[in-house]
Amino acid sequence: MCGDIEDDATLAEEFYAQFREHARQFLAKLTTQTRRGEQSQLYAYLDALLRRELSAAANPASAPDAVSGYERLRMEPLVYARIAGFMAAHQPLDEDPLKRLIEALMTGYAEGEGLQAAQEREAHHHTH
Repeated sequence: MCGDIEDDATLAEEFYAQFREHARQFLAKLTTQTRRGEQSQLYAYLDALLRRELSAAANPASAPDAVSGYERLRMEPLVYARIAGFMAAHQPLDEDPLKRLIEALMTGYAEGEGLQAAQEREAHHHTH
């Protein structure tokens, strides 16, 4: 079972196609939240960063042709986690950077799961 998805290119690419569609839906719903004062520029920057990186991950043309979409879907989160860990290591411990990273990771996971669940509910609704 372990290598089944990697061995079945069609199934693997279906996972990537589903990710791309969910990313498109998520980006369409994502709005820049307005904040007061100097913080608004920070959150606008962070929203733009999220949009840019998620758009790149969902764009098949942003990786070499030899790298499949599923390979990217499987491996790119490790790069982002590594970057997050590196940056967290440079924050004061009293800000509890690990807790903030885990919360952000779980928020992203929940957002992805929410889109998946909504799509499954919609598909189930159409079958009746």
